[in-house]
Amino acid sequence: MTAEEYARRLARMIQCKTVSVKGAYDDAEFAKLRRVVEELFPEVHRRMERQIFSEDCWVYELRGKDCSRNIMLMSHHDVVAAEGEWTYNPFGGEIAEGRLWGRGTVDTKAPLFAEFSALEELLSQGWEPPCSVFLASSHNEELGGDGIPNALAYFKERGLTFEVVLDEGGAIIDPPLGGMTCEKCAMVAVHEKGRYKLRCTASASGAHTGLTAAAQAGPIQRMAGFLQAAAAGKGFIRRLNPQVRAMLAHLAPHCKFPMNAVLGNLWFTGPLIQRVMPRLNPQAGAMLGTICSFSKIEGDDKRCAAVVGFKAVDGGDMEKDLETLRRTAGNYGVEIEVDPSSEYHAPADMALPAFAYIMGRIQAVFPEYPPIPFILPAGTDARWLTEICPCVLRFAPIRLSAQQLASVHSENENIGLEAIAGAVTFYTDFLRNYR
Repeated sequence: MTAEEYARRLARMIQCKTVSVKGAYDDAEFAKLRRVVEELFPEVHRRMERQIFSEDCWVYELRGKDCSRNIMLMSHHDVVAAEGEWTYNPFGGEIAEGRLWGRGTVDTKAPLFAEFSALEELLSQGWEPPCSVFLASSHNEELGGDGIPNALAYFKERGLTFEVVLDEGGAIIDPPLGGMTCEKCAMVAVHEKGRYKLRCTASASGAHTGLTAAAQAGPIQRMAGFLQAAAAGKGFIRRLNPQVRAMLAHLAPHCKFPMNAVLGNLWFTGPLIQRVMPRLNPQAGAMLGTICSFSKIEGDDKRCAAVVGFKAVDGGDMEKDLETLRRTAGNYGVEIEVDPSSEYHAPADMALPAFAYIMGRIQAVFPEYPPIPFILPAGTDARWLTEICPCVLRFAPIRLSAQQLASVHSENENIGLEAIAGAVTFYTDFLRNYR
């Protein structure tokens, strides 16, 4: 099938306006997408069993020769609203300038389409998988919804575990460092930062004359002082976690001198890199440990409240950093309550064969793009499956320009036609060669 033929088929999925809306669900466009998918991939729907969780979270299962072993491909089929000014109709699925335009082309109907296409073509050729293969796609990933959590409950009820889960999250994008010798890097997320939501309160009755001058001020002043101290992160643990070390080590061979020597000898240069990273790039510095963000700050002379987002790489470090933050809050007469929605999920075990397999297949299909592990600051559906899979990875095999990457959740989302075909090739290779 040609790249343009793939694009025309994917366009039908883009034309389904599966926008997820918090607090509401209208099945009309989601039902339309289900019909389109059934028409596009008849062999998948003939051979694979589909179950639906919540309103429209799909889980397809193909029994393999050894049903005690399982692997899973994932993407989500909901999209965010198409706001702003678009060059082409965001739900028109138009092909122009060598690209397919529309909401969801990158995030993430193109990867989902490629997963379905790979399975459809392999099944049409009589392929029999060595283990059971699952394909999951939720309808409310953009909302942090209950689709995959409900599916997880079903997997646990059946006692299912997975050798590897491959979801979206990384992609083939411009190198993360300047001066690298490769045009693009295949970024494979091996971890997502833990997310704690802290509700912080300073009240007039919280001031204590026996404490510091800061704790004797009014609620607004005390909250301001606390938030400033929290933002500075004083006392938080900072270190090169295993995932960051792996990222730097994989980047080293593709950097020019002297950066290749610096990154290739972390045993010696690690302390220096740890000091320099936050100054070079705030995003890189955030990978060293816990960071805080702030929202919903409001109050008066009697009470001031704020929500603190607490993101950390390591679960143990996060707990220690939370205690540090509590001590800081005490100095300002601020009380902290941890919201029940807070969560932390384990990183992928990079020592497992499944991780080496994924990295190897990326090198085989995209030899010009080195695979690089990294930590994803955002959240994906895949995080819920770390309970039943020791190797949850986030990589969509789509080649993106800087503009295409920036178009996610923004205007003029689009993907190159060849990138669609390349994604189908990758998933086909991944499934065919898995043993």
